[in-house]
Amino acid sequence: MANILMVVSAADSLTMKDGSEHPTGFWAEELVVAHQTLLDAGHTVHLAAPGGRKPTVDQVSLAAESAGGEDRAKGFRDYLASIDTELSHPLVLADVDINSYDAVVMPGGHGPMADLYKDADLGRLLVAANKDGKIIAPFCHGPAGLLAATDDDGGFAFAGRRLTVFSNEEELGGGTGENTPWLVEDALKEKGAVVENAAAWTSNVVRDGNLITGQNPQSSEDVAKEVIKALG
Repeated sequence: MANILMVVSAADSLTMKDGSEHPTGFWAEELVVAHQTLLDAGHTVHLAAPGGRKPTVDQVSLAAESAGGEDRAKGFRDYLASIDTELSHPLVLADVDINSYDAVVMPGGHGPMADLYKDADLGRLLVAANKDGKIIAPFCHGPAGLLAATDDDGGFAFAGRRLTVFSNEEELGGGTGENTPWLVEDALKEKGAVVENAAAWTSNVVRDGNLITGQNPQSSEDVAKEVIKALG
C-alpha cells in the first residue's frame, strides 16, 4: 500500500478583485471524498498545510444546496469531525520529505488561490515529485498549486502537460463570479499548460503520465480512483 500526501490550503479568505475579503478554505466534498476513497483502498494519507496550520473548511461547501442535499452535507460534517485531530495538526509543508510519499493529492476550494499557488515549499515538493515520477493529483482549484512549481531554468515545471481545472465557465457562472481576482484556467494556460476541460459541473479527469487532474467537485471520487489505479 502507498503513502499519500494530501496538501490542503491553510487560507481562510481570498482577496477579491474589488479588494474585499471573501471567506474561503477547502471544499468539503473534495477533501472528504478523496480522503475516504483513498483510505478505503488501504492507502495511508497524511495531511499537510502551509505552516502546519489547521485548514479551514469553506462553510458554503457544507450547505445542503452546495453539498447535494442535507444528508450529504451531514455526512461531510461528520467525516470532518472524525478526522478533526488530524486536520488540527497537519504536517508542516516545509518539513515534508517527499521521498516518504508515493503520491501528492491536492483538493481545492478557493483556498489554493490565496496560498498554494505561490508557496515555495509546495513548489519544491512538486518539482521533486515530478522528477521522480510520483503521482501528482490536484483537482478543482487544486491545480492552482501547480503554479508554484518552477524548474531549474526558472520555467513552469508543468508547461506542455495536459490537465484539467475548474473552468472559467464554472468560476464565472457558479463560483465567485466576475469578482474573482484571477482565473486558474487562464493562469495555467498562460504558463504553458494544455487545459482540457469538459462540460461544466460534470466529472472530468485528465491523466498525462504521472499527472492526474480533475475539473471540479464532481470529479473528486474519479480522481481518487485514478490515483488508486495509477498506484497499482
